[in-house]
Amino acid sequence: MNKIFPQAEVNGKAAAGTDVLPGDEGKGQGAVPCRISPGACLSAFLLLLLATLAALIALVTIFGSPPRTPVAQACVTLTNRTGFLCHDRRSCISASSVCDGVRTCPHGEDEDETLCRDVPQSLPQFLVARCGDPASWIYSDQRCDGTNHCGDCSDELIPVTACPPCGPGWWRCPSTLFKYCGCVPRSLCRDGVQHCFDWSDEDSCPGP
Repeated sequence: MNKIFPQAEVNGKAAAGTDVLPGDEGKGQGAVPCRISPGACLSAFLLLLLATLAALIALVTIFGSPPRTPVAQACVTLTNRTGFLCHDRRSCISASSVCDGVRTCPHGEDEDETLCRDVPQSLPQFLVARCGDPASWIYSDQRCDGTNHCGDCSDELIPVTACPPCGPGWWRCPSTLFKYCGCVPRSLCRDGVQHCFDWSDEDSCPGP
């Protein structure tokens, strides 16, 4: 018994016995529609993401992570004054050592260009103290040190600055010297020279 096979497409039309799927009319013989499953798309996306992460890790390993600039922090010096904490987190230098032209911190960050480019505006507030004249300023560790840094004694006297009484090495009096304000060093007492308006440095001060 002879078998009858479906005839192939003739002149663009399906021969008898050939099934044509809807929407496939006019397609050439052997054309297979290509459809990508959702799972394949997800796998491709994950592979791309992993490749990107691997590239970033490789770049960081080769070139290193970008340096992070530590935020300036205050500290207290051995003389109980406001200080500047160096980036090594151990060295505490005096406030007046910042932006003085000398690298005091181990890595020199106290003279960093960003910190010193527009003094005092570029300095952190804990390093700056204002004088009686708002246009004048001093370093915060220069307040109440017995020396007239502001020029009008506002860094040593009320009402601008409330300083504690004179320390053991000082004698309280209104000074005749422009360098001092409400106290003079005891080393100047009884030296035969007037340093207090009331002469107490020669009459009453017991000396150093």
